[in-house]
Amino acid sequence: MIVEFGQFALILALILALIQAVLPLIGTLINLPNLILVARPAAQAQFLALVISFACLVYAFVIHDFSVAYVANNSNTNLPLLYRVSAVWGAHEGSLLLWALVLSLWTFAVTIFSRQVPPLMLARVVSIMGWISIGFLLFLIITSNPFARLFPVPAQGHDLNPLLQDFGLAIHPPMLYMGYVGLSVAFAFAIAAMWANRLDSAWARWSRPWTNIAWIFLTLGIALGSWWAYYELGWGGWWFWDPVENASFMPWLVATALIHSLAVTDKRSSFKAWTALLAIFAFSLSLLGTFLVRSGVLTSVHAFASDPERGVFILLFLLLVVGGSLTLFAMRAPLIKSHSQFSLLSRETALLLNNIFLVVLAIGILAGTLFPIFTVALNLGKYSVGFPFFNFIFVLLGTPLALLLGFGQLLRWKKDRARQHITKLIPLAISILLAVASVLMMSYFSFYALLGMSLAWWMLIMTITSFMQRFKNQPFSFSSLRKIPPSYYGTHIAHIGVVVFCVGITLTSNYSSKKDVLLKPGESYQMDGYRYKFNGAKQITGPNYRGYEGDVVITKNNTVIANMKPQKRIYFSQQNPMTEAAIDAGFTRDLFVALGEERGQAGAWTLRLYYKPFIRWIWLGAIIMSLGGLVASFDKRYRQKNKRTQTAAEKDRPDGELA
Repeated sequence: MIVEFGQFALILALILALIQAVLPLIGTLINLPNLILVARPAAQAQFLALVISFACLVYAFVIHDFSVAYVANNSNTNLPLLYRVSAVWGAHEGSLLLWALVLSLWTFAVTIFSRQVPPLMLARVVSIMGWISIGFLLFLIITSNPFARLFPVPAQGHDLNPLLQDFGLAIHPPMLYMGYVGLSVAFAFAIAAMWANRLDSAWARWSRPWTNIAWIFLTLGIALGSWWAYYELGWGGWWFWDPVENASFMPWLVATALIHSLAVTDKRSSFKAWTALLAIFAFSLSLLGTFLVRSGVLTSVHAFASDPERGVFILLFLLLVVGGSLTLFAMRAPLIKSHSQFSLLSRETALLLNNIFLVVLAIGILAGTLFPIFTVALNLGKYSVGFPFFNFIFVLLGTPLALLLGFGQLLRWKKDRARQHITKLIPLAISILLAVASVLMMSYFSFYALLGMSLAWWMLIMTITSFMQRFKNQPFSFSSLRKIPPSYYGTHIAHIGVVVFCVGITLTSNYSSKKDVLLKPGESYQMDGYRYKFNGAKQITGPNYRGYEGDVVITKNNTVIANMKPQKRIYFSQQNPMTEAAIDAGFTRDLFVALGEERGQAGAWTLRLYYKPFIRWIWLGAIIMSLGGLVASFDKRYRQKNKRTQTAAEKDRPDGELA
């Protein structure tokens, strides 16, 4: 009866979501405090119900309950315990239940950690998140029930997709979902503020820590997915511009713009329309990503389902969310007034340009991702958009973004003078000279490497200069460092992360080497100063697979660097061969060996060899960026009641006019 109990808890969660969405809404409309106060307990009860439901599904996987169709289709008795647990979200139904659980977790967190938010505002936010929960829970129960029974009960189940039988993929979806779904909090605050005609600086301050934390999870989730694709798929790359990869990158770009826009709305009472729109679009792109993953309209190794009927449900929900949000925005837009003026040369202008470039980049990626869908729908033939297009727009828009990141940090709020910044040409010249020196240290000269390293040095020099400006009128001491708010530290740490990320992308993109070779036992091949000696391959057997394991010894200057054991696996339930690459990871380079196919009778095998300089810096940069976001989230000012909720101009505004 555990499975039925999980089904009951799922239905109970839907009922509680209805209570959470409807009663506080009525309470705010007719000003009934008792209904307003229902928001917290209803949201918390819904979270508890979904925890119970999710735990029941986990239990069904752990005990091999093949009477549940979802368990039978994605697990078997040979599957290790870790992957039986991760199989819960390894396919469509379970991953959707995880999405609903994560949404309820974010709502629960809002009810616990938003004590500074007025009850009326909190009730609106929780109600909006309740309506989102209703949409996903209806989708689950009507079209994607993970507790559906199977009869007759099979003695053995199928298997979890072998690509997902990996630790990286065990933690990647929960991390990514925490980022995707976390953007619903900023969305809910924006809608609640527009709903109440209170789009002032207060809601921006309340939203900032939630947006930071969601952005952290999204950053780490994308980095984990990139890392998994690098070592698991055997192709040696870290980003393929795959449709589902793009579906996670687009909301990240808009969320990055949202973080900067929220700061301006909070500090300067500007960018109010921008901030509200970015909050809407960030969450809408998260829903679009869900549609792309589950509709089958695009092909991807990351896709969960290919059921068009399910895709239609999500598409309708997406249109409802986006259409309703933009309709509300259109109704409120004429009333939105910014009471802060700024000149063309100011930090506000730099941040505005930053937002424009990020949004245009997201639109460009969206166009390239959806273009094949439209060509098929319009009977224009099948087309694909690949590396050249995406790399072109990334470089085209990323270059001015990097220049802005460096220069904008030193601009004053409201108004600055051009004369004071002529000296900034000196750091730019120094950056180019350092980049030339960096590129000359590599194996050959590359213009794109020079461009990327120039931007990296520029951002690094200007970020350090910006941080040291804090001590322009005070001594550099431990006591002065303690007085600096965490958000200031977090901003500069995140920007250092961008520098490290830029170095990683630049050097690995321009100086990586790849070679496919055919070697017999005892033969070797030399590449980039390393000698790869193949000692043969032997048969192996794992808990739910069989295969071959190669033995490759890598030496440099007659010194053994690594003994590599690449594998080619065939899982018992599926006969498709899977590659398990062997990687010798280093701070400045990776050596990568993938085992191919056996050729001939002499024990010869094809091997794919890669030399990947500085590739770890890509993921290190993402970690440092996330650390910066985490540090900024600890700023106590975000958790204090906003003492400057209204400016003088805002207090004098006519009734109904937005702040």
